[in-house]
Amino acid sequence: MTLALILLPLFAVIAILMGANPRAAARNATGMMLFAGLGLAALWALGTRTFLGVDFLVLSKPEIHLALNFFDGMSVIMMLLSVIVAYAAARTGDCEDRHAKLWNISLLLIAAGAVGAFLSTDLFFFYAFHELALIPTFLTIGILGRGDRKEIAWKVTIYLAFGSIILLAGLLWLIAASGTPDLSFESLLKCTVPVAAQRGIALFLLIGFGTLVSLFPFHSWAAPAYASAPAPISMLHAGVLKKFGLYGLLRLHPLVPIGMASWLELIIVLLLGNILWVGFVTINQKRLDSMLGNSSVMHMGYIFLAIAALIAAQSESANPIAKPAAILLMFGHGVTIAMLFGLADRIERLTGTLELRDLGGLAKQAPKLAFLFGLAAMASIGLPGLANFAGEVMVFIAGFKGWEPDTPPGWVQIATILSLWGLVISAVYMLRAFRHIFQGPTVEFTRNASDLSARDRSPAVLLAAVLLIVGLFPNILLQFLEQPEAVVAREQAHITQHPRPPQPAGSAPVQPHPSPSQ
Repeated sequence: MTLALILLPLFAVIAILMGANPRAAARNATGMMLFAGLGLAALWALGTRTFLGVDFLVLSKPEIHLALNFFDGMSVIMMLLSVIVAYAAARTGDCEDRHAKLWNISLLLIAAGAVGAFLSTDLFFFYAFHELALIPTFLTIGILGRGDRKEIAWKVTIYLAFGSIILLAGLLWLIAASGTPDLSFESLLKCTVPVAAQRGIALFLLIGFGTLVSLFPFHSWAAPAYASAPAPISMLHAGVLKKFGLYGLLRLHPLVPIGMASWLELIIVLLLGNILWVGFVTINQKRLDSMLGNSSVMHMGYIFLAIAALIAAQSESANPIAKPAAILLMFGHGVTIAMLFGLADRIERLTGTLELRDLGGLAKQAPKLAFLFGLAAMASIGLPGLANFAGEVMVFIAGFKGWEPDTPPGWVQIATILSLWGLVISAVYMLRAFRHIFQGPTVEFTRNASDLSARDRSPAVLLAAVLLIVGLFPNILLQFLEQPEAVVAREQAHITQHPRPPQPAGSAPVQPHPSPSQ
């Protein structure tokens, strides 16, 4: 049944190429994806899991399977994020009729590639689906983008191609060292990677995934790309596709825990670059789209902080909060940034500009738009009651998990303390943007603006509802992440066989944790 989530957008692409209405095909396909995704998640939660996956042998030598399944609750949550944002993106923005085919086909291919990557249990298709989603991203920026779109498209292509090549080398090395490309639950329980190879593999994975995620200093492609791309493409890439790198690190960390731990200090320095350096760059932005692009890059640092806490502990059972924190914040950020980019597109269409200095008083003309944008802005800052808050609080708790007050703080604790300043930085640029756009007297660009129509509000209202539901009831998602006892047993056996190297003072000690949900 999981195959349907990929076939639906691909069939819609074929229908468009054969002459179907592009807008209607994209909206119908993403609507069916949302309905199917919610149904599959419900079946998985109820324990009906045996018939959800598919496994086809594509090649026998080398052995490659088109294997799609919910590996665990993280796959379910990432699938839900993909279908929700895809549905909203298909109903956001508009284009000229002569570009409608490219616009909607690109949207559908990105959605199919993202879902395929999150559901693949074979490393070949895990990589291939992500590359499928990147190609239309380059094309839409180069052809349909704004500003210096060709230059930006080339920059994005070079950066992401570099990251993809490094990642491919790391994945091939991992396959050679582990002896299998199978990411399935049963395979990972049996799979071991020699300690001698882990450090090199981990470095390749960090550079490859880090570039795709816009980890500092490989981040400069992201903000210009999101500012130039059409709104639905920015929503899908920033909200969904960028999470592929974070998902990959969380998924593959159990195979190379010692290798990842050897690069812990480097990861912490780089994630602080995302939070603090890029945060100050975000404050300096004069256009709303550039500000949102840099804000997205900045917030990746918080998710990397949760990953660093997991790496320091070397196992999920030693720090059971770290991985759920990363996943919950990935989901919250994906919904929030998609909503902000969608509303920024509406602001530009209503006023003709995204220059902050040219805007003002829009709340008087468009109160519904002001309310929805304010809600998304508060979610981005981390206001309690919205999805990002629960994720951020868990990240900070994970950073101090296992630390004793009578011991000096370690790398993770120091990074957690410094990252708190990012909350202040986020509040500064988000509240300033809201004041510039919506408050004060109306100006030339906002004087004749109208409010959002019901059609324009619908995608933002959906995303706002998701932010509120997950923010008020985060266990709706966290219940998917209860750690199977088999994983705990595997981690304890691995730690017994391969004692970890000395860790920085204050790092969380590796201890058995019989109840991951605590």
